[in-house]
Amino acid sequence: MPRTFTVSDSIVVRVSPADVYRHVCDPTRMGDWSPENLGATVHGDAGEARVGTVFDGRNKRGAFRWTTRCTVTAVEQDRLFRFRVHAIGIRRPRVPGSIATWEYRFEPVPEGTRVTETWTDDRRSWPDFAAHAFDRIATRGHTFADFQRGNIRTTLRNLKRVLEPASDTR
Repeated sequence: MPRTFTVSDSIVVRVSPADVYRHVCDPTRMGDWSPENLGATVHGDAGEARVGTVFDGRNKRGAFRWTTRCTVTAVEQDRLFRFRVHAIGIRRPRVPGSIATWEYRFEPVPEGTRVTETWTDDRRSWPDFAAHAFDRIATRGHTFADFQRGNIRTTLRNLKRVLEPASDTR
């Protein structure tokens, strides 16, 4: 079975693109809506994210905990935030390697902002059989593409819940 390298989903959030962008491009806030991320520590200046900003994300899946090293690769004010995950470890990200790229796009629509989250599997050098075996162990029986589809859906729903005024959430 061929691997799926990219999955994405979208949701409309009833706030401006600037409001959504401001929250999503702050890696320390990702734990507020992600089902796996517990937040991040930004290296250097923790101000506004820009290309080259490095952060370590703390993650969990069940009882398992790990840390990833990430670098912001694209920012367009109120339109785009992208970072790549390029190292992993238990307490500190010691093992380098291309792991994944995460992208968030913000499009103004009459109702507010369409947020599109995309995950790309950057493990291109892995043979399919090795990736499939690893994925099924790490996700308890799923491919990473299928697993991330669910994570993206959950993240987007949580983002909407957190950012929309309580009286507007449906």
